[in-house]
Amino acid sequence: MSIVMTGGGTGGHLTIIKAVKEELQEETLIYIGSTKGQDRAWFQQDKQFKSTHFLETQGVVNQGLLGKFKSVFMLIKATIKARKILKETQAKVVFCVGGFSAAPTSFAAKMLKIPLVIHEQNAAIGSLNNLLRSHAKAFISSYEEDSPIHAYPIKKEFFEKSHIRGKIKTIIFLGGSQGAMAINTLAMELAPTLKEKNIKIIHQAGERNIKEIEQWYRDIGIEATVFGFTTKLSNYMQQADFAIARAGASTLWELSAIACPALYIPYPYAAGDHQYHNAKFLEEQNVAWIMREEEIDNDKIIALLDENMEQRSTKLQAMIEQNGALQIAQLLKEYA
Repeated sequence: MSIVMTGGGTGGHLTIIKAVKEELQEETLIYIGSTKGQDRAWFQQDKQFKSTHFLETQGVVNQGLLGKFKSVFMLIKATIKARKILKETQAKVVFCVGGFSAAPTSFAAKMLKIPLVIHEQNAAIGSLNNLLRSHAKAFISSYEEDSPIHAYPIKKEFFEKSHIRGKIKTIIFLGGSQGAMAINTLAMELAPTLKEKNIKIIHQAGERNIKEIEQWYRDIGIEATVFGFTTKLSNYMQQADFAIARAGASTLWELSAIACPALYIPYPYAAGDHQYHNAKFLEEQNVAWIMREEEIDNDKIIALLDENMEQRSTKLQAMIEQNGALQIAQLLKEYA
């Protein structure tokens, strides 16, 4: 008998599975994902899963007519395979985090009447999760009042390194492991002013941009910590007093857990504009700021740098509930 985890394509989805599975050390776990996206890179060699399966799927959204037909055909084939895997592994519950990777297994679970538990990372519900919501035994969202669990599944290290900020002495720019051109450009435009104010720079520039941006900082005589992908993100966030970041769910909640106030610049092409809605959730509680890419105003950002972050940092620390991954794990065990 097993707990099956499915979903992914992007790190935002896969981070949820990683956090929850760490709270299920004694359970038999199966992972079903896609051959596309980041699923294999994250979990193919993960020994905590008894078995991992990667099915041929691709997204349906943003496809042309021919692409949509191909996606649906692949989905049908993958659902048949997922149904077989669920039977063979004697699945007792399926945990879905959304994304096109999750569709075959979630549909197969419905066909076999296996309890389906969904976690929605974003304030704007993804199309698959929205479709499956009425069929789920539990629908978990940190943004909705009627969710059975409100705590976001964040690794404990972010809470352990949480501390109250005050005057901004260090700023971190977070564009994700692949980088974000708008945030990289903004960081370089602000760098001379940050140097004048004696504010240290930590910059996640993206794997492809590290050497170029490191050289740029050297050329203008500024010391900066530049990185791409890292397993030490909590250490970098701990050092910062303020962040300028994309508003993917994982980044947003990790910064909140570590009590680091932030200005969010949402990725403008995110499905359903979900990054904007994620950041709006925090802005409405007066613990964050938002600027769309086309609204970036360097003078306004420079003015923010003179603000004391203590009030917002304290509020973040008080409002972010711990043990989200543990609570989800306990719910899955109840169904299993």
